[in-house]
Amino acid sequence: MMASPVLKADEPVLNRVPAVTADFWIIKLLAVTVGETAADYMNLNLGLGLPNTSYILSVALAAALALQFAQRKYMPWAYWLAVVLISVVGTLLTDNLVDNFHVSLQAATLGFSLSLALTFAVWFGIERTLSIHTIFTTRREIFYWLAILFTFALGTAAGDLVAEQFHLGYLTTGLLFAGIIAVIAFAYFVLQADSILSFWLAYIFTRPLGASFGDLLAQPREYGGLGFGTTITSLIFLAAILVVVSYMTISSESLGRLTVSSNTGTSKTAK
Repeated sequence: MMASPVLKADEPVLNRVPAVTADFWIIKLLAVTVGETAADYMNLNLGLGLPNTSYILSVALAAALALQFAQRKYMPWAYWLAVVLISVVGTLLTDNLVDNFHVSLQAATLGFSLSLALTFAVWFGIERTLSIHTIFTTRREIFYWLAILFTFALGTAAGDLVAEQFHLGYLTTGLLFAGIIAVIAFAYFVLQADSILSFWLAYIFTRPLGASFGDLLAQPREYGGLGFGTTITSLIFLAAILVVVSYMTISSESLGRLTVSSNTGTSKTAK
């Protein structure tokens, strides 16, 4: 079992992941859109094929996570680089199961649902919390990123399942998942639903939401898209991500949201 770090009495502990704010959800949606279009670009446009694309991006993700785990506090550039890459790898995980191993979308959706549930169960069983506001040990961060990987894979499988079964088209599918997220938001803000459950449900459904609008922009008109192509669509959203991450990095307001807690149980805001 991995031991928690030993701290001095006055040594602060910084949360390694961002606060859940409006800019968090904006960049998360941008990231999942890139996850959809970038995977298609490398697989199809560059002709690398699904296996080679998966190998290359898995290595890139491992390097990005190594950078992220090396940080002792939330650093926007490291965190969001890992999110962009894990969104692509999560997409590829589902695509490989369905296309190469001929696993049905129903089975993939069920399998990733169970994998995510098991991750949460083990996480809570060991740490006694699933709070994303206290990710300040390596063990908790491992659970956090594993859960995120499964949310992207699950969101891909569920989104593709809905799109293929109901033939709704990219725009209608996107609006459907936007409606589901609106219901989750209503349950949280109005009905006082559990914050952790609401967060992870919204995190799962933003994946097919972003993918639907990414496909709407990238796919040819004859397939129901707007025909911008994966190259232009990926570049647009990558540029938007860079702008938002740059803002988050230099903004004193964003940096002021970092939660600092000490092992004495007190807390304050990092400046």
